[in-house]
Amino acid sequence: MTDASWEVLSNQALAAAGVVYFLALLCHLVEWAALLGKDKQRAAAPELVAAGQAGPDTVAADSTEGGTTEATGSGPDLDHRRAFFGRLGLLLTIVATCCHGVSLVGRGMAADPNRVPWGNMYEFTVAGTFVLSVAYLALYRKFKLAWLAPLVLIFNLACLMIAVIWLYDPVAPLTEALNSYWLVIHVVSAVIATGAFSLAGLLSIVYLLKLRKPGATTGLLAHVPSTDVLERTSYRIHAFAFPVWTFAVLITGPIWAHEAWSRYWNWDPKEVWAFITWVVYAGYLHARATGGWRGRNAAWISLIGLASLWYSFIGVNFFNDASQHSYAGSLPAPTTAVVQTVDQPLAPAPTANL
Repeated sequence: MTDASWEVLSNQALAAAGVVYFLALLCHLVEWAALLGKDKQRAAAPELVAAGQAGPDTVAADSTEGGTTEATGSGPDLDHRRAFFGRLGLLLTIVATCCHGVSLVGRGMAADPNRVPWGNMYEFTVAGTFVLSVAYLALYRKFKLAWLAPLVLIFNLACLMIAVIWLYDPVAPLTEALNSYWLVIHVVSAVIATGAFSLAGLLSIVYLLKLRKPGATTGLLAHVPSTDVLERTSYRIHAFAFPVWTFAVLITGPIWAHEAWSRYWNWDPKEVWAFITWVVYAGYLHARATGGWRGRNAAWISLIGLASLWYSFIGVNFFNDASQHSYAGSLPAPTTAVVQTVDQPLAPAPTANL
C-alpha cells in the first residue's frame, strides 16, 4: 500500500470507529431506559396489586387523558431488552476500539519514513482516547464498569469530534526535535497516563453526583455502585496513572529535552503545566491518604487535575504560541503585516512554530 492509501485507511477507520461508538452509545442508552422502566414497574406494582388492577410483572402508568391506567411492558421483557442491548453495546465498543486501533496503525504507516502515530495534537488525541477505551474494556469485568459505558463513549466521541474538526493535520514527517527514540518512551507513558486519568476523572464525577443522593432507589444513580466503591476504584486508577505520569514528566521529559535543546528544564509553558498537573495529582493522593480530605474534597482535587491535564495538552498549544512544544499543534500560522522603511530592510513575517 502507498502512503496515501494508508492515510485514507486511517481516516476511514477513525470515521468507522466514531460511527460504531455512537451505535454502542445508543445501545447503552436503550439498556438504561430498560433499567428505568424496571424501576417504574417496581414502584407501580404494589399500588396496582393493592387496587386489584394488575400483577407484579406489569408496568403501569397513568394516561395523561382521562386518568386511565394501561400496561406499558412486562418485567421479563425489560430484563431481556436490558441484557441484550448491554451485550450488544459492549460488542460494538470492542469493534469500535479495534477500528480505532487500525486508524492509529494506518496513521503511522502513512508517514515516510514510518513512525509512531503521535507527532501532533490530532494524533495524541486519537491515541489518548484509544487508551481510554482499552482501559475501560480491560477493567470492565474486574471493576464491573458496565454502568460507566455511556460516559466513556460520550467522552470519546466528543474528543474525536474535536480532533477531526479542529486538530486534524495531514500526515507529515516528524520535526527534528521529535525525531528521537525518546518520542516513543516519553509520549507512550504520557498517553497511558492521560487515558487512565481521564477514566478516573469520570469515576470522580459520578462519585460526586452519587454523593448528592447516596440512598437513591430509583433513577440512574440507583444503578451505579456505592460511593465507597466509586471512590476506591477511582483511587486505584489514579494510583496507577500517577507513577506513569511521573515517569513521563519528571524523568523521560527532561532527558529528552536535554538531548533536543541541551537543557533538562526550560520553563516552557507545557513543561510548567505538566508539572502543575503532577503537583495537583500528588495533592490528590495525599488528600486521599488524609482522613479530613478524603471523599468529596479529594474528588474535586482529581477533577482539577484532569482539567489541568487537558489544558497542558490542548490549552498551551492554543494560548502559548511561544512554547517550544508548539510544533505538536495544528494552529494556522498567523499573518502579520510587514512595513518597510528606508532604514529597515524588508523582513519575512513571523510564523508560528508548528
